[in-house]
Amino acid sequence: MARKAPAPGVSLYDTAIIGAGAAGIAAARRLAEHGLAVIVLEARDRVGGRAVTVGTAGGHPVDLGCEWLHSADRNILTPLARTLGFDVDERLPDWGTRLIRMGASEADLRSWEAARNAFYERMEEAAQEEADKPAAALLEPENRWNPLLQAISTWANGVELDRLSVQDHDRYDDSGINWRLREGYGTLFRRLADGLPIHLACPVRHVDRRGKAVVLETAHGTVHAATVLVTLPSSLLAEGSIAFTPPLPDAKIAAAHGLPLGLANKLFLAFDGAAPDLPADSHVLGSTRRMATGSYQIRPHGRPIIAAYFGGELARALERGGAASMAGFAREELAAVFGTSLSKHLIPLANSAWSSDPWARGSYSFALPGHAGDRAVLAAAIDRRLFFAGEACSPHFFSTAHGAFESGLAAADEIMETQR
Repeated sequence: MARKAPAPGVSLYDTAIIGAGAAGIAAARRLAEHGLAVIVLEARDRVGGRAVTVGTAGGHPVDLGCEWLHSADRNILTPLARTLGFDVDERLPDWGTRLIRMGASEADLRSWEAARNAFYERMEEAAQEEADKPAAALLEPENRWNPLLQAISTWANGVELDRLSVQDHDRYDDSGINWRLREGYGTLFRRLADGLPIHLACPVRHVDRRGKAVVLETAHGTVHAATVLVTLPSSLLAEGSIAFTPPLPDAKIAAAHGLPLGLANKLFLAFDGAAPDLPADSHVLGSTRRMATGSYQIRPHGRPIIAAYFGGELARALERGGAASMAGFAREELAAVFGTSLSKHLIPLANSAWSSDPWARGSYSFALPGHAGDRAVLAAAIDRRLFFAGEACSPHFFSTAHGAFESGLAAADEIMETQR
C-alpha cells in the first residue's frame, strides 16, 4: 500500500517527483509500492499531463491528448486498464482506407501504395547509414504523393519531414495494433493516480542539489528529498522553466533542444440534429494534394461526433486563430468531401491547444536531424540524485503514453537501486 507523504516543507522524502503525467504516476506507484516516502509535485490543477479526457455537451468523453493504446497487444497500459474495469475498444483504425472513402481510383491506390512503400523503404535504408539526415531528403522529387506523405508526418510526428530525423524515426517500435478506451485515456491516468501523494497547482521553481538533501522550491513551500525525478516535457527543460543549482550539464540542455515537441491538435464537432448515416469509426482526409490538411474520424466509437486532427505548422496556425478558425477550416474540408449539407450542421464541442499550454508547449517529441542519440542523453541520471523520465526519454516508444509510463518505471527502479 502506498505510504501517504506529508505536505511540502514537513519532512525529508526519499524521492520528490516533478510532474504527475504518465511517467510521474508510474514512478510514484512503483516507489510507493516498495515503501519509499514519495511526493509528487504537479504544476497543473489535474493529473495526466498530456493525457486529458473532458466531457462534452452530448455526454460523450473525448480525449484532447493521448487517445490510442499504440502497440496495444503489448502495451503495458492495456492490462492495467482492463484490471481497472475499462472498456477497451479493439476496433482497429481504418487509416489505410482513407483514400478509398474519398473515391480514389484503383490506379490512384496502386500509385499511392507504390510511392508510400518506396519512401519508407528509403527511410529504413537511410537509417542504417552513419550520418543522419532529414526525412524530406528521401522524398522523390515532384512525386504526386509527396504532400500526403508530408501530411501523415504532421499527424504522426507533429512535424514536417524536413525537421524529422531519419534515424530516430526508424527506432520507433510499433506492432501496428492500436486500440482505444471508451472512458478515455485521461480517465485511466486519473484512476492510476488514485491514492498517490500528489500536490496539484504546485509548480517547482528551483532545484538545488548542493547540500546533503536536494532542496526544491515550490509554489507552496520547500521540499527536501534524497533524490528527485524530473518528468518535464523536453520543451520545458529546453526553455529553462525550472532553475537548477548547479545548472544542468550543457549536454542535457542540448539534448532537450534536440528533442522539441511537435504539435498535433484535435477538434471535436457534433452533428446539429440527427447524425447522418455514415460508417462508424471511418476516416477521411481533407485533401491528398496539399500538406496543410486534416484527418477526420467519423463517428468515433459510434458516437454522433466528428474528430478532426491537425498537425505541424497547420495546427500551429489554426491554434493561433482559436476554435473558430479550426472549425471553419474543418467545415470547409468536410464540405469538399461530404457536401455542405453535412458540414454546415456541425457544432464545435471541444478542442486542444497544446502549443500554448504553458506546461507542455507541444504534443509529443521528435528528434531533429542529427539528434537521434539525444534520448539517451536526456534520460541519463546526474550524480545519482537527479533522474529523468518521460516520453522523450523512451528509446523506442517515444511520443506515446506507454513509452512515458515505462520510462517512469525504469527511473523508479534506478532510484531504488541507488538508495540501496
